[in-house]
Amino acid sequence: MRGFSFRWRAWAGVAVAAVTVAASAGPAAAGKGDGPGVGAGIAAIMKKHRYAHARWGLLEVDEKGRTLRSGNAGEFFIPGSAAKLFSVSGTWRTIGGGHRFTTPVLAAGHRHGAELDGRLVLVAQGDLSLGGRTGPRGTLEYTDIDHTYANDVPGATLTPQNPLAGIDELARQVRRSGITGVRGDVVVDSRLFTSSPGLDPAPTPLIVNDNVIDLLTTATSAGRPARLTWRPHVAPYRVESHVRTVRRGGTTDIDVTASPDGTSITLTGTIAAGAKPVLRVSQVRDPDAFGRTALIEALGRAGVTVHAPATGPNPSGLLREQPVRGQRVAAYVSPPYAEYAKVILKVSHNLGANLGICLMAVHAGGHRCDDGFGPLTAFVRKAGVDPRQVQLLDGRGGNPVDRITPAAFSRLLRYWERTPEAARFRRALPVLGVDGSLAGSCTRAASCPAHGKVFAKPGTVAGYDAVNDRLAVGAQTLAGYLDAGHGGRHTFFIGVNGASAPGIEGVLAIGEDLNRIAALLQERAAGTAR
Repeated sequence: MRGFSFRWRAWAGVAVAAVTVAASAGPAAAGKGDGPGVGAGIAAIMKKHRYAHARWGLLEVDEKGRTLRSGNAGEFFIPGSAAKLFSVSGTWRTIGGGHRFTTPVLAAGHRHGAELDGRLVLVAQGDLSLGGRTGPRGTLEYTDIDHTYANDVPGATLTPQNPLAGIDELARQVRRSGITGVRGDVVVDSRLFTSSPGLDPAPTPLIVNDNVIDLLTTATSAGRPARLTWRPHVAPYRVESHVRTVRRGGTTDIDVTASPDGTSITLTGTIAAGAKPVLRVSQVRDPDAFGRTALIEALGRAGVTVHAPATGPNPSGLLREQPVRGQRVAAYVSPPYAEYAKVILKVSHNLGANLGICLMAVHAGGHRCDDGFGPLTAFVRKAGVDPRQVQLLDGRGGNPVDRITPAAFSRLLRYWERTPEAARFRRALPVLGVDGSLAGSCTRAASCPAHGKVFAKPGTVAGYDAVNDRLAVGAQTLAGYLDAGHGGRHTFFIGVNGASAPGIEGVLAIGEDLNRIAALLQERAAGTAR
């Protein structure tokens, strides 16, 4: 299950204005309760006590556009991270699945042999990974529970790649250009775009390691301090651990706190002997200063001496002209955007989904991230979706105003099936029992015929209900494709708004219920139901 938009800020009383994207309608959206029945197995799931006050939505459409099952298909649902189907699709089709981000370093000033009398300028281009996830074959790597969810979802793990790989490569290229000394400063030019209040987490033009510090705690023996490793090591960030190892079977509970500027991080709590290592993250509060220091340190490792102090604020006041004029002495070229889309969809990457809004703005010649909703609206129209059925103020599906109808999801998914990139888009979605957010369900084909045959994006919106001391699950959704056999594929949406759970495990159980419904639909569609 996963795909969390876990902290719904509306429940904290934040008021925002809605931006609605709209498109042309396809066949009339199905009304309440029409279409064939859902079957006893699905009905039994929907009648569980946790859904006593909830509202369900269901829509299944075959490859010929015929509605097979429908309930509340024309009504708005809180989408959660299933909204990423729209933001990622819009970005993919606007900037192109083959688009590569080229992040240059410019030498502005005068060269005197190997010395630069001037400054190096890293011009940030909105590259989400900057080499930090890139595998040896140029693909972007991920784990089924991403490190960005480590503080909210149990079991998050790290990819093995060096999060500073792109920064290190830029530094090596600077050295290969013949520069061994910089008498001026190093500056990050992050003027590509400015973020918008509705985007949380806020995208930044320069992103290193998803703008977080990874903190991995490993148990030792009972009564002794736990072992801590962390990355990336960039000054002036410092980490202190006060986590103790307790007896086997004891409580594992680790908290992270940070100083106001984020550079002093402290871990407290306990980890049980024999427990798996526990990952936590701490936010980088100033990505430009962090990236500048990381580059200066990488230059030092590459044999380039920078005379300016490595730490401190990014000296953006040195950037007077737009664009910066100077000799390109390094450039990091990313994998194609389709690889980024895969990671965003597989692990429900919130920062990456919001970044897509900003990238569409830049593509359209804008500077504010809000300018990206115009291209998103244009894409939604092109996809044949009714514009009044898609309401978004972010890319991740976590804003209080976000609403999408099941019919809109179906039209979007059917649009992709008519494109040359249909298979690549479908494979970018989590696959039931195989990878990403759906890896933990239906794990064996022998006991679950739908294994590997459901391609879908889940979403969750949940927050604390203080009246009942439980979690209120604003939304749990799942939208994607069912393999119907013989080359056929059905689009589907399953969603429930207004459920409740005693804790995080209960939220995960609601996701499992939707996964089971999807499996039952797939088995029926393919004729393998037992």
